[in-house]
Amino acid sequence: MRAVVLALTVALVASQQINLELTQLSSVPEFALDKTYVYKYEALLLGGLPHEGLARAGVKVSSKVLLSAVTENTFLMKLLDPLLYEYSGIWPKDSFVPATKLTSALAAELQIPIKFEYANGVVGKVFAPAGVSPTVMNLHRGILNIFQLNLKKTQNIYELQEAGVQGVCRTHYIINEDPKANHIIVTKSKDLSHCKERIMKDIGLTYTEKCVECTKRVKSLVEAATYNYIMKPAANGVLISEATAVELYQYSPFNEIHGAAQMEAKQTLAFVELEKTPIVPIKSDYLARGSLQYEFASEILQTPIQLLRISDAPAQIVEVLKHLVEHNVAMVHDDAPLKYVQLVQLLRFATLENVEAIWAQFKDKPVYRHWLLDALPAVGTPVILKFIKDKFLAGECTIAEFIQALVVALQMVTADLDTIQLTASLAMHEKIATIPALREVVMLGYGSMIAKYCVEVPTCPAELLRPLHDISAEAIAKNDIHEITLALKVLGNAGHPASFKTIMKHLPGLKTAGASLPIRVQVDAIMAMRNIAKKEPKLVQPMALQLLLDRALHPEVRMVACIVLFETRPSVALISGLAGALRIETNMQVASFAYSHIKSLTRITAPDMATVAGAANVAIKLLSPMLDRLSYRFSRALQLDIYHTPLMIGAAGSAYMINDAATILPRAVVAKARAYIAGAAADVFEIGVRTEGIQEALLQSPAADESVDRITKIKRTLRALTNWKALPTNQSLASVYIKLLGQEVAFVNIDKTIIEQAIPIATGPKPRELLKEALKALQEGIALQYAKPLLAAEVRRIFPTAVGVPMEFSFYTAAVAAASVNIQATITPPLPEQPETITLEQLKRTDVQIRAEVKPSIALQTFAVMGVNTAWIQAAVMAKGKIHTIVPGKVVARADILKGNYKVEALPVEVPEHIITMSFETIAVVRNIEDPSAERIVSLVPELSMQKTPYAGDRSSENTDPDMPAVRAATPFHKTFCLAVPYIEIKGCIEVHSHNAAFIENAPLFYIIGQHSVHVSVARGEGPAVEKLELEVQVGPRAAERLLKQINLVDEDTPEGKSILMKLREILETEAKEVPVSSESSSSRSSRRSRIISSSSSSSSMSSSRITKTATMIEPFRKFHKDRYMAPHGASKAVSSGSTGSSFEAIRKQAKFLGNSVPPVFAIIVRAVRVDQKLLGYQLAVYFDKPTARVQLIISSIAENDNLKICADGVLLSKHKVTAKLAWGPECQQYAVTAKAEAGVLGEFPAVRLELEWERLPIIVTTYAKKLSKHITMAALRAGFKLERATNSEKEVDLTVALPTQRTLNIIARIPEMTLSRMAVRLPVAVPINPDGTFSIHIDIETLQNPELLLETITN
Repeated sequence: MRAVVLALTVALVASQQINLELTQLSSVPEFALDKTYVYKYEALLLGGLPHEGLARAGVKVSSKVLLSAVTENTFLMKLLDPLLYEYSGIWPKDSFVPATKLTSALAAELQIPIKFEYANGVVGKVFAPAGVSPTVMNLHRGILNIFQLNLKKTQNIYELQEAGVQGVCRTHYIINEDPKANHIIVTKSKDLSHCKERIMKDIGLTYTEKCVECTKRVKSLVEAATYNYIMKPAANGVLISEATAVELYQYSPFNEIHGAAQMEAKQTLAFVELEKTPIVPIKSDYLARGSLQYEFASEILQTPIQLLRISDAPAQIVEVLKHLVEHNVAMVHDDAPLKYVQLVQLLRFATLENVEAIWAQFKDKPVYRHWLLDALPAVGTPVILKFIKDKFLAGECTIAEFIQALVVALQMVTADLDTIQLTASLAMHEKIATIPALREVVMLGYGSMIAKYCVEVPTCPAELLRPLHDISAEAIAKNDIHEITLALKVLGNAGHPASFKTIMKHLPGLKTAGASLPIRVQVDAIMAMRNIAKKEPKLVQPMALQLLLDRALHPEVRMVACIVLFETRPSVALISGLAGALRIETNMQVASFAYSHIKSLTRITAPDMATVAGAANVAIKLLSPMLDRLSYRFSRALQLDIYHTPLMIGAAGSAYMINDAATILPRAVVAKARAYIAGAAADVFEIGVRTEGIQEALLQSPAADESVDRITKIKRTLRALTNWKALPTNQSLASVYIKLLGQEVAFVNIDKTIIEQAIPIATGPKPRELLKEALKALQEGIALQYAKPLLAAEVRRIFPTAVGVPMEFSFYTAAVAAASVNIQATITPPLPEQPETITLEQLKRTDVQIRAEVKPSIALQTFAVMGVNTAWIQAAVMAKGKIHTIVPGKVVARADILKGNYKVEALPVEVPEHIITMSFETIAVVRNIEDPSAERIVSLVPELSMQKTPYAGDRSSENTDPDMPAVRAATPFHKTFCLAVPYIEIKGCIEVHSHNAAFIENAPLFYIIGQHSVHVSVARGEGPAVEKLELEVQVGPRAAERLLKQINLVDEDTPEGKSILMKLREILETEAKEVPVSSESSSSRSSRRSRIISSSSSSSSMSSSRITKTATMIEPFRKFHKDRYMAPHGASKAVSSGSTGSSFEAIRKQAKFLGNSVPPVFAIIVRAVRVDQKLLGYQLAVYFDKPTARVQLIISSIAENDNLKICADGVLLSKHKVTAKLAWGPECQQYAVTAKAEAGVLGEFPAVRLELEWERLPIIVTTYAKKLSKHITMAALRAGFKLERATNSEKEVDLTVALPTQRTLNIIARIPEMTLSRMAVRLPVAVPINPDGTFSIHIDIETLQNPELLLETITN
């Protein structure tokens, strides 16, 4: 017992001793007042793919770090002998290269000491002279970040939110002791995905939504950091002996599991020695420069795709502007998009005075003015927004220029309180108020500006919306419907929850005055809730549900509430409750809409809608399936989507059709497209059309009387539409709106006022003047050169690394389109000076010839960048894509109206070596501002490098086995495909080159990285040159004269014709022996049929169980009798088809070729005119024989020894039947297909039958038909058809469709060896045909046949 007590005592004493030592060692780092601590510091940032043998880019900083205490809590830090290195090469073969010039330029600034507060291991405020730039300060912060240690004396493992360079992030501490080495080890890890305050700047992502559900299983970005410290005891506490920090960012546009690019930051800090020489601060005021958190510098204005030294911004802007104007005249330069981005970047550094001076210099030069007005809105700075406002108010730009510039500028500008105030003052300006369309654009932009600001500042004050709330209240008081609508749309764009109560005042049934407002205002109020619902769904859900279930409201209001409700992503309980209410819903429009909406949601696969899809699957089972059978006269909602989880990409589409039982037109149609990519989602585009005013006008007219017949309704409807002047001025006939990225950018209400303004414009003197000027300009000749630049995308995410250097992910797309146009017209005889005096007879006698030469060209460049971007140095991995197209054309068109001759000629033009060039490459690039010529660019995947490739699961180059055999990179793919076009002697070639990294891993990312290019070229062939390509159309009796080759068809009844056909058949039979065709002998057919029957027992269980082998009795199709609508049921199919078939052949035998007896109706000749005058091309002639109701079309080659023809014959045998035959080949004798369409009865029901018979078909047709037939069985069974084995004709397909009722179909299809049938197929709309075959629509034949009476009916 004593032994046990002794052992426990010893253990207790030992544990107390260990805890005592740990407590002593766990005190925070301390620095003595009379000593200077010298550390060796090295930091590097390296980006690329984590595989050896591929290229990477990065930067490195090395220096000595001196620390000394000024007071107990204030310290000085100085860098000694700093060196900067840059890297762009093959890892790990190549080495870092000293950036000598950059180091020399920054050495003095880098060695300026800074002050900082430090107490209990926590860094406080930092101080530095004004001469220390924010970029250098951030480098110092990166070093101080290592000293940030929140150590606890009572815990060894704990977690907290710790401040650092990147913000306040979740940090995990583990403290271990090493008694033998007499030191402790502190391990600190940061989860940078979970930060309370993350230092980050997003550009171009304002209107995107973070799809949290999309990144739960897979991620496109993973970011984490770990810190390891070795601490040794010292006199005053502990000394940081060694510290290592590793920070990793792993990104892929797809799921990062399948390969990702990495950006790795490493820091090492090692204690060297103690010195007694203190650090001496410079003689300057030390200003407070914030805390440890990163401070953004000029990298926001600096694009990562090019590094510019901006010494004189105005002069550089003028230089780039002149370059763009001079090099994009006739055609666009392939680097024009990059130059355009450079112009935008320079303008971002310009002051308002600079921009004013440049505008004053070039505003009177149209081309320069055009380029400036296209570049300024893309700058996105408050300076430019103010400039655009000032120029418009000063009258220096037109309304069209102002709207174009303002719409883009409002979307691109950074939102802050100043820009919001600037936009508000512009919206309220009296000059803007006088132009309603312009005021709408500005007001909508005002709402979008507030939305953008609230994304950046989630605590944005509700005071920003007070002017809008006041406008809304004033409009309600004045009952100004247009102003109410505008205010609601602006509040909808802002999407601030503080507007909820204001919007509620416009809604009915909620104890407000909204019930007295028009339906369209109530609808706009509900739609304005959609952006609020994205932020506060629980706030909007009760309101939307209450409106949906209120039967006293208009059905359209309820259906729009349904749209908003489902956009709030309701719970299972809420959707199930809605389903229960719909079971007793009395309004079928609402029931149909809600049911179709719930049903479409059951098929949604997007992750952010997964819970709604699950709830919809439960709710749909509570509803009656009868609602699914309603026709499309009832309101419908449709949602479709596709989402691919491994690639984290998807798209969704929504369409809503709101109908009214009382009218034909839908009241509203809304369509929306949504996109998903890399964990983000956005409503890309939405358009909505409402016809409520037209509906109300029709309902108030006598046409709404259900007691009158249809023709009377039509007359009354036309009369109601023509009497638009009687409508109220404030009543909207229709409205259209457009949304981009969830923001409404334009809307228009069509009302009586707009119509009254449009009629004088269309019928007044101005159109005639424009016509006169256009005709005059055409005759004098038009020479036009136009260029249009566009910054299509600028998406950036900038955030600091542990080193203190910013890195960013960015995506840029810019394009420039240019066109050179020359048009010259010759009009004979010349038209009179006054266009209003031109008569129809004068136009008929006019011969117009237009010669046009067009040279359109497009250049597009896109960049995706990951890496370091500062004003001094850039080091990044980059994907670059380029497209350059030049497609010139020269055309001569002539129209001789009197002679009915129309001709278009394509003339030869000079084309560049490549008309289309597309390239894509991934590179590692590094460049610094002091030595621009030393820029180093290396392809990410070198073509001939030796690869030491680890297994696919290994992501770290440090785990590579050194003994692993080298694997050579995949051989680049290079091939040229050429095709020569016969007759016109033009050869087109496509040259493809591709080299990727798929040899490393079979994943999408590795297929993309590398080098890829496509070149398309067009050149003259080897044969005789082509002078022109000609298309000629001749209408009327002169068509026969224009035919270049006489058309003759062989007549079988003449001896000469029989001889020719016998020789032709011998040739065709010889060819048939060499190439098998679709015709078969009777023995082969019978043997094949026996094989099919014998193999039927061994067919699949699914097919054998669902295909009937005994034929079901299906009543035969009967034609309509000539004396009665229906034929007697005893008539057989053979008799009906045989009699009409013989009449078709009899008509054809009367005249094999109609051209012998009647002239062609028109002729079309397409030919190539060559220098050797050889005829090449085709001609088409159409003939019509009125007595026999026969149409004949013949296409023939105009080449001298080419007898290839295509013959089509069609005869209307009766008002119930039409027959046509298509034959082609030499003299139209090689292949033939006959088609018959007939109306009749099937049993007791009106029906239509289509027959297709063939004699011979090309082998390619039969081959694909056989492949297709293998899938017919499965497709038919899935579609609900019944299949039966039958001995149908081998060369005939028969489709019969009967109409038992006006809303159902019976379908019967006979194909070789099988009959398919399906009865009672429901139709979405009723077919107005009675059982006796007559139309149920009354048609006033007298009115239709008398044009004057018809015109009178319409105009009255």
